[in-house]
Amino acid sequence: MKALIAAGGKGTRLRPLTYTTSKPLIPIANRPMLFYILDEIEKAGIKDVIININKGTTEIPDAIRKENSWNLKITYIEQEKPLGIAHVVKIAEKKLKDSPFLYYLRDNILKGGINEYLNEFTSNNCICHILLSKVRDPERFGVALFNKKGEIVKLVEKPKKHISDFALTGVYFFTPEIYKAIDKLKPSKRGELEITDAISWLIKHKYPVTYSKVTGWWKDTGQVRDLLEGNQLILEDIDYDIEGKVSSDCTLEGKIKIGRKSIISDGTTIRGPAIIGKNCRIKKSYIGPYTSVGDNVEITDTEIENSIVMPCSKINSSARIVDSLIGFNAKITSHKQTFPSGHKIVVGDYSNVEL
Repeated sequence: MKALIAAGGKGTRLRPLTYTTSKPLIPIANRPMLFYILDEIEKAGIKDVIININKGTTEIPDAIRKENSWNLKITYIEQEKPLGIAHVVKIAEKKLKDSPFLYYLRDNILKGGINEYLNEFTSNNCICHILLSKVRDPERFGVALFNKKGEIVKLVEKPKKHISDFALTGVYFFTPEIYKAIDKLKPSKRGELEITDAISWLIKHKYPVTYSKVTGWWKDTGQVRDLLEGNQLILEDIDYDIEGKVSSDCTLEGKIKIGRKSIISDGTTIRGPAIIGKNCRIKKSYIGPYTSVGDNVEITDTEIENSIVMPCSKINSSARIVDSLIGFNAKITSHKQTFPSGHKIVVGDYSNVEL
């Protein structure tokens, strides 16, 4: 059994962050999304992993090499153009060879791991096994349609009308027969080879396609609100762990994790679940529930809640910050600290600002 991870693409829905950071490396609870996927693959006993990356990029291999916490054989394939996630399987065929494989899309976080679903795949004697989850907004996803027997009869990518509540999670198990289906595909209207079309081809030609409904939570992290919700879900499971220094005039409530060499002072309140990285300086502030603060961050005289603050940022603002995603090396200050007063902003392409 091998694993293939689709970690390429442009991440357009998370711009401007993805102009400078590969989407799979955006942190949730202070760890890159991609690392959670590698954790689950290792727990499932899979050793051989192929990761698809954009042509010429070194950011993902460098980050994995630096972390170096998995007992995995990891190799990389480059996709010259974004020609679809079925195209990723096509270019990975030589490395996957004749092995059955797990195919994991970069945007997904799946609580509870994949062992249960891997066992179902191997015991079902099927060509393809897909994971489905009931969602509120099926128009954002590929969805599955069933017959009266509960068998999958069709997959539809991002339907304009409501036809099913069950979305494809972006986690698939395949045998090598999938290559036959992909070879029959033509590009969709988006100019891409769609994995839903490949699976639909298998269904149409009577190949056994089975499924599992995800019993725990699953999150597609394609948009800012999804990242924040994924952050919430992971933070709920953290343990209380204080490695930094907390002054006696500060208040800690709930499950909180504070990294080494961080200093919390001057009456700061942290209400968990929340995580503070290493070497942070936080004073005269309120850090509310569901907030992740990366390494080397400075926060002064600020209230922040349900947000992700990436490493090396500096925040000194009398305003209350909520439901926000703050990028690497960002700087936020109060407009009252300088003259003339007023909001002074530099806003990049595809940014969202509320004043």
